[in-house]
This record gives sequence, C-alpha cells and structure tokens, in this order.
Amino acid sequence: MADTAVLALRFDAPMQSWGVRSRFTYRDTSPEPTKSGVVGLLGAALGVERTDVAGIARLAGLRMAVRVEREGILERDYQVTTGVPTTKGTGHRNVVSHRYYLADALFLVLLEGDRPHLERLRDAVLHPAWPLFFGRKAHVPAGPLVLPEEWGLGTGIRPETTLEEALRVHPWQEDRSGPGADIAAVPDLRAVIEVSARERDAEPRYDLPVTFASGDREFRQRHVRVCHVPIPPAESVSP
Repeated sequence: MADTAVLALRFDAPMQSWGVRSRFTYRDTSPEPTKSGVVGLLGAALGVERTDVAGIARLAGLRMAVRVEREGILERDYQVTTGVPTTKGTGHRNVVSHRYYLADALFLVLLEGDRPHLERLRDAVLHPAWPLFFGRKAHVPAGPLVLPEEWGLGTGIRPETTLEEALRVHPWQEDRSGPGADIAAVPDLRAVIEVSARERDAEPRYDLPVTFASGDREFRQRHVRVCHVPIPPAESVSP
C-alpha cells in the first residue's frame, strides 16, 4: 500500500466522444470514458507513439475507475459528404455518417498505480507533448485536467489509497449551486471500476489497447463493475 497512489483527472468539455464499436460511417460513444480513450490521452501527454507497444502497455496496466459527476446528453451529428467517388470509379455519390457524442458531461477519472509513475503522468498532463482531446480532436478540455486544490495536497495525487476509497471520498466536481446539482433527486453517482474477471458482477469491456497503429489497432478484454457511490458531503470539498 505504501507505494500505491491514485491520480485524479477531471474530464470536462462541451463535447466528448468515447467510441467502442465505431465503424466507417457509424461512430458511437460509450456513456463514460473508455480505457483506450484514457490511455490514448495519456500517451499523447507523454509523447508515446501509436506503435509503441511497451509504452502503451505501461499505461494500460494502470487500474482505472470513472465516477460520473454529471451524466451527459447523448447527441447525434448527422453529416453528409458529397462528391465521393464510387468504388468502380464511374461516378460520385453522397455518403451519410452518424456521429454520436456526449454533451455537457463531467467525469472524474481515477488511476491507481505506483506514485512515481503517476507523478510523471500528472506532470505530462499539465505540460503535454501533444494536444489533448476527449475522443476526437475537436473535443478539447474545458479546463485543466489536474486541479491544484485536489485533496488539499496541491498535486492531484492521493498517496497510500485505492480506487475504492477514492471513489467514496473524492470531492464532487459538480457545482453544488448549479441547476444540475440536485442532491435530493440524484443522491448517488454512477461509477465504473476495473476489477478482476473472477469478481462478482464483473462484466467484460473490449477497450484495453495493445497498439494504436493506423489500420492495425488492437484491443483486448478487461473487466469492470458498475456501481453507485453516495455524493461526498460538502465538507469534503477543498476550499
């Protein structure tokens, strides 16, 4: 436990998209950040190449949890591309594509691992090698991913803790005075936490990245448990 810590990241943006089964003209989104999407973002922060299997594996080896601070609204972008050549090259056609995304969503992403590794990630997120985005290049963060006041430590990292504890005690990121912060109506927050395949209620997710090589992406299976945690009391919020 002494070497284990948790890094907290705030995913806030007008639009986010976390594709799982996107193909050609249909681009879906998960209702919360995927492991592949988070690893891709961290890889961009560190400058890890798409084909760096070892670098991707080190990031994918971090245990992850997501707490949904504010459920987003599922939206669809209906696009038509004109003048696309036909496969036979005898003319042109219109191509219709459906692109889904989450509007006005807010997530707390927690990563568990050894503290030195998390500190390097934290520094990289604050000073990324490449631009950061939430699933698509147009979906950029609305604010810093690492908040300086987290846990009152000024680091974004909580030492000697686990994902389970962090899910329970981390300050709620929603504005408690805002119109969407009705605690009486929504007393619990949905959470998705990475678990062993042997654990009860574990469900598979096929979003564990191996390589992001163009035209040859590879993903493997991991397991998660979907649960609900009470909203932390107001006194848990750092000043």
